[in-house]
Amino acid sequence: MKISETVAIVTGGASGLGEATVRNFAAGGAKVAIFDMNEARGAQVAAELGDNVIFSKVDVTSEDAVKEGIASAMGAFGRIDACVNCAGIGIAMKTMGKEGPHDYQTFRKVLEINLFGTFNVLRLAVEQMVENEPNADGERGVIVNTASVAAFDGQKGQVAYSASKGAIVGMTLPIARDLAFYGIRICTIAPGLFLTPLFEGLGEKVVESLSAQVTFPKRLGKPSEYGELARNIVESPYLNGETIRLDGAIRLP
Repeated sequence: MKISETVAIVTGGASGLGEATVRNFAAGGAKVAIFDMNEARGAQVAAELGDNVIFSKVDVTSEDAVKEGIASAMGAFGRIDACVNCAGIGIAMKTMGKEGPHDYQTFRKVLEINLFGTFNVLRLAVEQMVENEPNADGERGVIVNTASVAAFDGQKGQVAYSASKGAIVGMTLPIARDLAFYGIRICTIAPGLFLTPLFEGLGEKVVESLSAQVTFPKRLGKPSEYGELARNIVESPYLNGETIRLDGAIRLP
C-alpha cells in the first residue's frame, strides 16, 4: 500500500509516537485523521501540517466518540486505509504495596484505554476498510497496534501496563486470521525505551542511565523511528500477524 495513496487514522496522534507517525505519513503524502483527547495540541499539529491532516477529539474507550471521529475522517477523505493505534497510558503500582493491594479501578482504567480502546478503534475502522476496493495485492487496509517490551519484560509496578500490552500482542495473530478474508493486515510494534515527553521530563541523568541499558545503539529510541516502522508496515504487503520489537535489543531484567 503506497503511503501517498493512504488515508490513515492515528490515535494518540497529538504527541509522542503518534505525532511522529502523523508527521511521517503526512510527509509521504498520506491523508491523516488525528484522534486524541488533547484538543489544543491536536488542532495545532493538524493546522501545522495542512489540509491533508484533520483532528478529532476522541476518547478511544467510547464507541460513540470513535464513530463520530470515523465519520469525520470519512467526510473529509472518503475512506480509511490504515489505522495506527498509539493512544495509551501507563502507571506505576504494585500488586501489593505499602498502602495495600493494587487499586482495582486504576487497573481497569489502564486496560480500558490501552487494550479496549485499541480494539474499539480498530474494529470500527475495519468496518470502513472492508468497503474499499482491493489494490493490486488484494489489500483493503492495514492496522498497526502499539504494545511494549513490557509485554515480555514487565517491571515491578507494571502489572496493569504489562497486562494491557501483552493482550495487544496476543490478539495480533487472531485478528490477522479474522481479517485475512477481507484483505486487511495487522502488525504490532513493541517499542522499548523511547524519548517521549514522559522520559524527557525525567532529567538528563535518568535518560543516560536508561540509555546504558540498551544493547545498541546506546540511546533511547526516537519517536521518528517508530513512525518509520509504522510506515514500513503499511507499505510492505507481506508483513502480517507479527509483533516487531523496536528496542535496540534491550532485554529488561
